[in-house]
Formats: sequence, C-alpha cells, structure tokens
Amino acid sequence: MVALPGLARGQQPEAPPTSYLPVVVKETTTETQKRMEAEKPEIMQRQLKLLNDRYDLSDRPADGATMSRGKPIQEGARTKLPAGMTWEKLGSMTPDEIRAGDLFPPGFMPLSHPNHPEGGMVFPKFHIDEIKKQEDRDLTRYDLDYDLPDHFLPEFPAPIYLTTRPDLGDVSQGKVVTLANYFEIFSGILNPKQLEGLRLLVTPFPQQQFNATDDRRSAKASRGVTCFDCHANGHANGSTHLAPDVRPQSFRHRIDTPTLRGVHIERLFGSQRALKSIEDFTEFEQGGAYFDGDHVIAAKKGVNRLDRSTQVSFMAEFQELLDFPPAPKLGIDGKLDPRKATEAELRGQDLFFGKAKCATCHTPPYYTDNLMHNLKTERFFKSRTINNHTAIGDGSIKNFPLRGIKDTPPYLHDGRLLTLDDTVEFFNLILELKLSKQEKLDIVTFMRQL
Repeated sequence: MVALPGLARGQQPEAPPTSYLPVVVKETTTETQKRMEAEKPEIMQRQLKLLNDRYDLSDRPADGATMSRGKPIQEGARTKLPAGMTWEKLGSMTPDEIRAGDLFPPGFMPLSHPNHPEGGMVFPKFHIDEIKKQEDRDLTRYDLDYDLPDHFLPEFPAPIYLTTRPDLGDVSQGKVVTLANYFEIFSGILNPKQLEGLRLLVTPFPQQQFNATDDRRSAKASRGVTCFDCHANGHANGSTHLAPDVRPQSFRHRIDTPTLRGVHIERLFGSQRALKSIEDFTEFEQGGAYFDGDHVIAAKKGVNRLDRSTQVSFMAEFQELLDFPPAPKLGIDGKLDPRKATEAELRGQDLFFGKAKCATCHTPPYYTDNLMHNLKTERFFKSRTINNHTAIGDGSIKNFPLRGIKDTPPYLHDGRLLTLDDTVEFFNLILELKLSKQEKLDIVTFMRQL
C-alpha cells in the first residue's frame, strides 16, 4: 500500500466535513444510552462551570418588580467582569482596546448549548415534570440536562392573552395547555379553525431527539414533542436548541426559544429570518428545525408533513391571536402616560428615545422595526472555541419586539444575557454609549413597563 501525501503508512485520512447527520447508526440503542449516560456527568460539570465562571447565578429578585403573573424579576447585571475591571472603566474603553486586552466579559460571548457537539432540544425540569404528569410523555434526555437556573426563566405556567378577547385577560386558567386540556379551556372562546390549530400545536410529533428510532435521546421510544413544549402556552419557558441553518456543528448558534406573543405584528421568522410569514415558519419548524435542518434524517425519523391549506393555516391563525401582556402605564402610542409613570420611568423613556439610541431600532408602539441588525460584536474579542462552540461574530440578528420584555428572560438570541440590567450593560458597551450608573437603572425601570 502506498501512503497518501502527508500520511504515514497505514494511517487513514481524516474524514472531510459533511453537511449531513449520520443515517446509519453503528451502535445499538442500549449501547448508545450506556455510553452517553456515562459521559453526562463530565459534560454537565463542564457547562455548569462555564455558567458559574461567567455569571452570578444567585436568586436575587428585584424589589416590587414581577412578571405578569407575579414571578419576581431578577435584579442587577449578573455578568462577571475581568479581575480589576468595573463597568464604568470598561465603558470608557474602545473596542480595539477591549479586544487587545482580552477584556470583553465572558458572559457577553456567545453561549454554548449544554452539549454543543450533540445539540438538540432541551427542556427545563419544571416543564418535563408537568408534561409527564398530564400526558405520561417523558421529555427527559438521558444524555444531558437543562443548564440555567429556574429563577432566570419565564414564569410557568405563562398567562395567555388573546387579541380577539382582551376583555378576558389571562385565559390560561393558570394551567399549562396540553392535548389533555386544550379543549376544555378554549371551547367557546376560539372558532373551530383556531381550536383545530391549537390542537395541532399541542399534538406531539417525532423530533430529532424524541422519536421511535434507534437514534434518539430518550430512554423509551417517544411520540415526540409539540410546538408548545418549547413555546409553552404560546410564550416561552427557556427551552433551548441549536439553530438548524449553520454548519459545521461548532459554528451553530444556541437558540433561546422566543415567545409567540405578538407574532401578528412580526414580519421575519426563523433563525436567519428567511421566512416571511408565520405560516412559512410553522411549516419549516415541523419539517426542518425539528430535525436540525436535515431533511434526510427527518425522513427516517418520521417527519410530519403538514397540509398548507388547512393544518398550517389553522395553526397560524391561532398563533396570530397571541397578544402581548397588558402594559397599563402605556398610552395608545406605546409611550408612557405621564399621569401614571414615575419620575424614574419617565427619565428612562427620555434616555431610551435619546442618548441610549434604543428607539433607533426599537420603535413604538411594539418597539421593533421588524429588521435584522449586525452588532459586529467581533470588534471586541478574538474568535475562540468554548465548550466545543466556536465563538465568532453573531452576524445579523432579528430585532425582537420589546413589548412585554420583562416576561421573557433570558435575553439576546442565545440567552447569554440573564437580566434586563445585563442587556443594558451589553448595549452600552456595544454602542459605546457611556451611560452613567443611574441612567442604566432608569432605562431598566422604563423597560419593565413595556
């Protein structure tokens, strides 16, 4: 045998990168589970160390500030700074100085999936427990657990507000809506098409990690997941995944599942926002995102092909009913009613529309411009691999609405910013605003009223 150039005799060439997941599994289901269960403690320990190195993860609620159903909002910037650094000192530096000194806070770097090489949907334990209780359907993964503490996640169960029936307020009855209870909760409120759309949104279908094949990450063969397992009650519960549109694996972005509230005013959907309607998004999720964007593996695992004229349109019709939570201090123009607002809230609003430049992109009444924006975060750090995730610039990301923002932690597309205070510090640095400590607090105070 003649050795190939650059290889010793007998050495096999490294496999070239591929866009596809393996179709043929070379281990039995039992062997895979045994191997991955053995690897799990080290994987989770590594991820939890990353989180503790980056953030103050303590439960420290803000005084008198809650989400719509009363869950406390976490207070203060939780991103840890490099030794000897302060927010004021960091904010006075240029991007080149920060990059040269490797001073960009680690908590502002892209956040890795709990197990980035593996990826896939991961659900918080409180959601797993509720679905198992209601449906005897187990969303536990044997290979890894969810990573962020519960107090940094949206309230659960989340309230549900409908654009068609604002007089009813929260229609969830304080329950997590599932296939077991959707009809009793919504019959008489929704029309037949909307009710059928909701049924499909709470019906489990096969997914990459939860299916009946040998290549799954549940101990038992699974019926799959539902749209509302991630978008619980049409909102969010902190569930995470990897964006399906990037290869190789190490470059894929973690996704913090966004709320579906207010999708009726949005115009861009999907991780790269190539989808222009909620119908497109619904159809793509079932056939693409559920299977890591690999249509080949989807065929093996049991992809659910939705009918566009009935099922997709009915699901979309229900999703477009999901409204933002009430904001009693806002007028019809989306700005504060000065008769109801505090001085700090009004100062924060002035800063939001002025010095802080927030309204350049986040325009009222819904506080979005429905566009993509590139923050060019790579100005502040050199690319590196962190827990098997290659951190590069984020590229163009969607400008999400800020209406109801206090209900949707953590923040940014991958959930790297745990609090609104972290978000203000992040943009103060990225946009080089040089805001004072009091100005930052006032902006947070204002955003809690949106």
